Amino acid sequence: MQAALELYIERGFEQTTVAEIAKRAGLTERTFFRYFADKREVLFWGAMSLQELLVSTVATAPESEAPFATIRSAIEAAGSVFQDRREGALQRQSVITLNPELQERELIKLASLAAAMAGELRRRGVAEPNASLSAEAGIAVLKIAFESWVNDKGEMDLSQLIRETFDKLRAATAG
Repeated sequence: MQAALELYIERGFEQTTVAEIAKRAGLTERTFFRYFADKREVLFWGAMSLQELLVSTVATAPESEAPFATIRSAIEAAGSVFQDRREGALQRQSVITLNPELQERELIKLASLAAAMAGELRRRGVAEPNASLSAEAGIAVLKIAFESWVNDKGEMDLSQLIRETFDKLRAATAG
């Protein structure tokens, strides 16, 4: 993954080949394809782990907790993971920002995360549209806080930005 990121930053995503990534990583192309379906998937490798974290946080929340508060806890947990991996997250985002195909794939990933959390809320008995509204709003908060964090070059704490963005959403909808 690190070899791919380095090459994407040096040469650009489109100009980088799987053969170059494998060579830089000291692997064969065949080994590369054991782990990734294509060179895009290197950038989205952690999506399933992120989804598992979000869903498990929703699943283990107290039954009495409001759906939106449950989603907030899940998004804050995700923020902590990104904060711990700041440099890689910033590099990854710099590659995605320059490529419309990757931006589209990122949006699909975010939609999948929202759907997974909404599904877990429904499993817990939260009716529609509350389950989807809560999950989609949580993903919107994550997206906006993450963009602020990236644009700030990661100097601010992502978890704090997430909390502030949730507070801004509450203020925007309070009136």
